[in-house]
This record gives sequence, C-alpha cells and structure tokens, in this order.
Amino acid sequence: MHPLLQQNTWRFIDQSIIMKNRTPLESFAMDDTLCQLVGQLQSSATVRTWVHDHTVVLGIQDHRLPFVQEGIDLLKARGYNAIVRNSGGLAVVLDSGVLNISVILSEQSKSIDINTGYDVMVDFIKLLFPEIADKIEAYEIVGSYCPGSYDLSIGGKKFAGISQRRLRQGIAVQIYLCIEGSGSERAELIRDFYSVSLKDVETKFVYPQIQPNVMAGISELLNAKITVQETVFRLQKMLQLLGENIIFQSLSDKELELYTFYLNRVLERNKKMLSSK
Repeated sequence: MHPLLQQNTWRFIDQSIIMKNRTPLESFAMDDTLCQLVGQLQSSATVRTWVHDHTVVLGIQDHRLPFVQEGIDLLKARGYNAIVRNSGGLAVVLDSGVLNISVILSEQSKSIDINTGYDVMVDFIKLLFPEIADKIEAYEIVGSYCPGSYDLSIGGKKFAGISQRRLRQGIAVQIYLCIEGSGSERAELIRDFYSVSLKDVETKFVYPQIQPNVMAGISELLNAKITVQETVFRLQKMLQLLGENIIFQSLSDKELELYTFYLNRVLERNKKMLSSK
C-alpha cells in the first residue's frame, strides 16, 4: 500500500447520490475547492465520491474536432449532455453506473510527482477490490476511449481511467470506475461521436480509434452484480482502515464561498468553450 494512503485523518464527502442529476462542472469546481483547502492545510486529506448521469465529458482536444457541434448534437439526440473539462484527457461517458472517486492530497510538506499521483490511485483501487487486486493491470488500452498509460484493466478490458488536477499545492487524483452496465455500449457512443465529429478529416492530433470490445464494467468482469452504492460502502469501510479518524463532513459556510468562486470560474470557462464553436 502506498504510504500516502496512510493518513491520520481522512475527510470523506459522498456525492454519489446528490450530484446525479447535476452538471459535472459542479464536481470540477468541488475538486478545485478541495485542492485549495487540502493544499493549504485548511482541510484533512479528502476522498470524494461522485456520480453524474447522462453526460459526456469532453477534453480540450475533443473541442477542437472539425465537426464537434455535430458530434454534440448526436450526443444530445441520444440523451447525453456534453461539457468540456478543465483537466487533461479525452471524451469519457458518465452515467449512473459510473462511480467517480477523487483523492485529494497536499504537497505542502513534500512534492508529489505525476506518476506518484497515479500510483496512489492504482493502490487505492486494489485495496477497494481485493478479490481482483492481483488481476488489475495499469497500462494503455489501445482502442479504449480516453486512453492513457494508467488505464486500469483486467484481461485486456479497461474498466477505469485516471486523471489529475493540481492547484494551490493540492492534487486531486480522479478516477472513473465503470461499475454497472456495459462498457462496450459506452464505447460505442464515443466511437459514434468521433465518427460524426471527424468525418475522415486529417487532423494534427490523432484521435483514438475506438474498439468497443476492449472496454467493460467491473460487474461484467467479475460476472457478479456489484452496484455503485455497494462500492461507496466498501470505500467507507476501507477508509476506516487507512486512517485513525474518518470525518464525514460536507463544505462549511466559509468553504462554500470558495466553492462558489470556483464554480463561477468553471461555468464561465465552459460557456466560452462551447460558444466558440
């Protein structure tokens, strides 16, 4: 287990239900807020769980696709909203079967390099699913959406992707975990989005050639009915083993003021991005 996972106190914020029908932009603002609070030692190290339904989160490069508006229209026709995120990576699908987890740590006493941030999350997920820990591999799954060198997979099928956000000496390591539902169906949606948004136009940036069969949900991989809420309960129990104290604490009034600042910033930025097309 990575030493950064052993904290005296963990703060836990569960937004796996209350955020479901709200925009993920609120979650990005929340992680920015927590980055500053944890980074400036105004909060303990924090774990936050969050779920958003029927949204495709686009990366900066996706926004530059030659026919991206047609792609966004296709997503809307299939019942999905589209937003542009402020951290790296490419398009991902969020729905009620996808659990997002953010682990927020401070660099105040010691800097945490990019790979260390990823390693912390890999260890976190192995602790969360001990029954498959020895089968989980971290390497790029070619043909998946939002491919990266720390894709998590079992038997070549990707079930999770990791990203990072750094701000004010705080780091939010974020993972999307496909728990329930079909990984390949989510991948088909993103494949169709790229097909419509590219139309065989040559671009400098190489977009992924999506192969739906390389993606799966954890329930599919385990051939067992595992739910998002069961996973959240698992996570709570795990945190109690990782730290001496676990604090269940949403934002205070003062922290909410900071959140409002970051939310306005994120909303304004997303509005500019989408209106520029």
